[in-house]
Amino acid sequence: MTNPVFHHEDLTGARPGEVLDVVGPEARHAVTVRRLRAGEPLDLVDGHGTRATCVFRTGERDRMGVLVADVRHEHPPDPRLTLVQALAKGDRDLQAVESATELGVSRVVPWQADRSIVRLRAERAAKTMAKWESLLATAAKQSRRAAWPRLEPWVDTAGLARLVASEPETLWLVLHESAPTRWTSDEVAAWGERGHVAVVVGPEGGISEDELRTLRDAGARPLRLGSTVMRSSTAGPAALAALSAVLGSWD
Repeated sequence: MTNPVFHHEDLTGARPGEVLDVVGPEARHAVTVRRLRAGEPLDLVDGHGTRATCVFRTGERDRMGVLVADVRHEHPPDPRLTLVQALAKGDRDLQAVESATELGVSRVVPWQADRSIVRLRAERAAKTMAKWESLLATAAKQSRRAAWPRLEPWVDTAGLARLVASEPETLWLVLHESAPTRWTSDEVAAWGERGHVAVVVGPEGGISEDELRTLRDAGARPLRLGSTVMRSSTAGPAALAALSAVLGSWD
């Protein structure tokens, strides 16, 4: 069984044999929720790829002492994967983001599409994005990741088109049920030389023709994934799983 994972903001100076004093919510979770005892293993991660394998020594309330056994840096899978997830009602966008994190996504871009029922206004945007950030952290720890996904600022369609145009080296795939090009394993395997692949998923009402045209003109590629129409919460994780399997990220 893998070790439970807890976040530590700065592991740059951690060395084997050193005793680290960890305070705050992470220590409280380890001591009062997980009820770790002396001698039990755990991992500390900084969210940027550094993992310290440790042994629990002492703890009370919101403080614990751990002995560092090993420190290493884990590189993200190649190619890096991005999920552009349209805002959706009923937390279906968050379901997609949670699954994508467990599947190893490197970056998440919230998208307020034309047909998104959820609308971000000044007073709501910060609270909504904080919820996304918290979910990413929770899902990353649950899946034992040392490198956590980066949450980008939310964009509207014009902003997404600018992002697509600014990263011509990225393969941008817009999942659309009427796209003429279908997903095939042979074609996907040819994308192995790409350093970055992004999957764009629309809201419940789908991506409008105007949006599809805007994104295609910016450099994105419409693609049909399978023969069924998936929910907004399903399409992104399904595409990421298929990409990971075919491109060798899970080897």
